[in-house]
Amino acid sequence: MGKEVEIKEIKELVKEVWLMWKETDKRFKETDKKFKETDEKIRRLSEDTDRKIKELSEEIKRVMGLFTSQWGRLVEALVEPGTLQLFKERGIKVNKTAKRVKLEDEEGNIIMEIDILLENEEVAVVTEVKTQVKVEDVKEFLEKLKKFKEYFPKYKEMKVYGAIAGIEFEEGADRYAYKQGLFVLKFKEGMIKIANDKKFKPKEW
Repeated sequence: MGKEVEIKEIKELVKEVWLMWKETDKRFKETDKKFKETDEKIRRLSEDTDRKIKELSEEIKRVMGLFTSQWGRLVEALVEPGTLQLFKERGIKVNKTAKRVKLEDEEGNIIMEIDILLENEEVAVVTEVKTQVKVEDVKEFLEKLKKFKEYFPKYKEMKVYGAIAGIEFEEGADRYAYKQGLFVLKFKEGMIKIANDKKFKPKEW
């Protein structure tokens, strides 16, 4: 009799343990499901956030591009009017000016663009305009000057000079441009001026 009771108790205990295990397993599965649902929500939220950040970044780039373009046009408008007279005073008798002179390929892609081009029948002054001029900007402009006659063969037999204009020159960019034989145009008292001294000899391209 005692053994039967003991066996019965063991069976009851096993049953209780089994029920507890099943309940625990059920709760684990429910918890795991909730974790997965939470992970999915976090993933979707992360993707949505990434998408919104990307869209915002693109919009900022677009607005900054418009601002930079318009600001660049404003600086060009400030530089251009007095340049003919400035170079005439330096003995370079240019009499015609043009802004944003472009060379495009057959598909309409811009191969080269000149911000301001001053010229007469014998001489041309290729002018690059920047808001802030860095040494790297000067180097890029020098590469442009090297290819200028190749892309614009009309000027092949003419004297070609280079000039770089800016509101601000950083990193000694003005001195570097001077040493490379470029005219340096700066704003002084609200007016554009040639900063090169009288002993400066421009390089012909």
